[in-house]
Amino acid sequence: MSQKPNTIAVYCGHQYGTNPEFARDAKKVGELLGKNKLDMVFGGGDVGLMGTVATAALENGAHVVGVSTHNVIEKQEPVHTGVEIQVVTGVNERKQKMYELSDAFIILPGGIGTLNELTDIMTMQQIGESRKPLFFLNTAKFWEPFGTLFVHMQQCGFIEDLKDYNLHVAATPEELMELIKQY
Repeated sequence: MSQKPNTIAVYCGHQYGTNPEFARDAKKVGELLGKNKLDMVFGGGDVGLMGTVATAALENGAHVVGVSTHNVIEKQEPVHTGVEIQVVTGVNERKQKMYELSDAFIILPGGIGTLNELTDIMTMQQIGESRKPLFFLNTAKFWEPFGTLFVHMQQCGFIEDLKDYNLHVAATPEELMELIKQY
């Protein structure tokens, strides 16, 4: 076991998705982060699940840092006005900055960007560059297809050993927070 996480990056969608449970759980995760005196890093947007989790964390006492890019701010999404915003040049620098600022990672439902962020962390774990824990919140079984693919990759010989990964899966925000506390 390593250092107890104090600052957690939350990766999630900049949309709400089709299931209202996604937003409900994002809000609860933010509340639990704040109530448990955990700070948060996220993509900086004030939209979708991203905005929901950040607002809830702020309202419950967390210090929240958003990391965004010039391109995202100019073309796609408004930044969250209540948080500290750090603006970087591009998406790779954004991921690196979020990694540097965080002790652990929470993955909520999301799209391609979320998938990219989580696979970057998993790649770093696989090659030994990181042991920071990665916590999946499997709201409405959202991540089960990814889990099936992960097992399939292992069965096909592309993933050698599960001990290379520091992954934890929870079905509810409360279970997620218990896993984080136990770490």
